[in-house]
Amino acid sequence: MKKNKKLQQWGLLLMAGVLASSLTACGSNGKTSEASSASSSNNAASKPVKLRIMWWGSQARHDATLKALDLYTKSHPNVTFEPEFSGIDGYADKLATLASAKNAPDIIQMDPKWLADYAGRNQLADLSTGIRTDDIDKSLLDSGKYKDKLYAIALGNNANGMIYNKNAVDKLGITPPNNDWTWDQYFQFGKDAKAKLEKDKYALMDATADYDTYTSYQVSQGKGYPVTADGKFNIDKETWLGFINKYTELRKEGVVPPPEITTTDIEYDAKMDLMNNGTVLIRRTLAAIFPGYESLKPGAFMLVKTPKAAQAGGWLKPSMFWSVSADSKYAEESKKFIDWFVNENAAADILTTTRGIPVSNKILAYLTPNFTAADKQQGELIKNVAPDAQPFNPGAKGWTNFTSKDYKDVGEKVLFGKITPEAGYDELVKKAKDYQ
Repeated sequence: MKKNKKLQQWGLLLMAGVLASSLTACGSNGKTSEASSASSSNNAASKPVKLRIMWWGSQARHDATLKALDLYTKSHPNVTFEPEFSGIDGYADKLATLASAKNAPDIIQMDPKWLADYAGRNQLADLSTGIRTDDIDKSLLDSGKYKDKLYAIALGNNANGMIYNKNAVDKLGITPPNNDWTWDQYFQFGKDAKAKLEKDKYALMDATADYDTYTSYQVSQGKGYPVTADGKFNIDKETWLGFINKYTELRKEGVVPPPEITTTDIEYDAKMDLMNNGTVLIRRTLAAIFPGYESLKPGAFMLVKTPKAAQAGGWLKPSMFWSVSADSKYAEESKKFIDWFVNENAAADILTTTRGIPVSNKILAYLTPNFTAADKQQGELIKNVAPDAQPFNPGAKGWTNFTSKDYKDVGEKVLFGKITPEAGYDELVKKAKDYQ
């Protein structure tokens, strides 16, 4: 595929922020602070507002967000929050249930691949006014649009990739992952590592039921996305069966955990994440998630690009969005909070890169001089993915349940041997007909 220039702009954002820091780090406090003070005075005299706000993430993200909410209330005394937060596991189902019942929170952390679905169902409010966006690159700003209307504000730059336990790999004395590796080398890395691991330790995650890993694999084979942006089922049968059968082989060899261990995984949970607890060495991830892992085991982990095949298997994307429910009674107050969250230094001091590299160029320039090693790793992955990044697929209206639930359900049936891979593919085809 041709390089996507917009995606490369995201990869270069970190460098642009460094160059601009001397010009903007001091100047960003003026007008925004005055606006904040004026807003605070006006809000203090207005009626009390309680905003429900919902997000997923690691403990590091939870802690930072809660501190930011407290700070906002201090400067806007009439606004309090009712936070709902969790890991990613089960989040999509919970949000879908709340939205269907017209009981969604006022402010919603939204995954980019769900945007078309929620906006297409008129479940999100228009954010075209009320939020300062001049310092956000157009490509990132436009990622929050559906049919040319803005329904979401990007919160960070992001790239998909893999995270591995560098300390453990170094101790094994095997060749570590690199940014130019292939899927064949990835699978061989797993076999080489397993030969030196203890009996109850495994090298790779089992991706039989993992839609995101399979997406990277199929895209890298030149077969496109499993579900196209315009809502067509596109899982290539031969490619899928080859992928599933490879993991069947790896399961028999003990390179990946048995099903009863694989299905206990809760991503970036301190105890249940299979890489955090030392069960596996490597897993797919996103740059924006890295601070959560780093906070638990500082210096232990490294980021690397997704393996390639005929072409690259990685892409750039917004880390996540803030959106406002179309049913919110406090849409304007919600937008004021999002504006503060994205544009104010005081918020950035607390949030740092817990949702990815900041999208505001001014905030990026403000934070860059104090970036930690973990922050820099996020930026490096984005920069490394950018040159051959695949165009990001923002999802298709109506397909969220298929990609987040149905695919996993079918994959787990195959994983536990309840159906054959061939029957699993047929079931995916059958389920897809409900969405087309």
